[in-house]
Amino acid sequence: QVQVVESGGDLVQPGGSLTLSCVVSGFIPIIDVLGWYRQAPGKQRELVADIRTTGESVYGDFVKGRFTVSRDNAKRTVSLQMTSLKAKDSAVYYCHALDGSYGPNYGANYWGEGTLVTVSS
Repeated sequence: QVQVVESGGDLVQPGGSLTLSCVVSGFIPIIDVLGWYRQAPGKQRELVADIRTTGESVYGDFVKGRFTVSRDNAKRTVSLQMTSLKAKDSAVYYCHALDGSYGPNYGANYWGEGTLVTVSS
């Protein structure tokens, strides 16, 4: 059973920083893409950032320049370093993994339960 677990959500003041972490466990030899999505109340889920095994990354336009995504392939972890946080960044952040392993599970999507980030004074 593949598990995706996020951590690091917290209450942060505007302009502050926070780093989220995610670890993937279980039988998934190759994780093609690791990334982060977020969903605020009443809003659609949106891509924050993702990163492939090669290191190629994609950011949402609304966070580019403030957030940095990185991964450790050996540890099967991905982190999201957030700076200059704004109230609009408040959301539940979900870790996502795309299975790139050989076999029938290729292309499978795995999601974490989410971790809450609240930016407020």
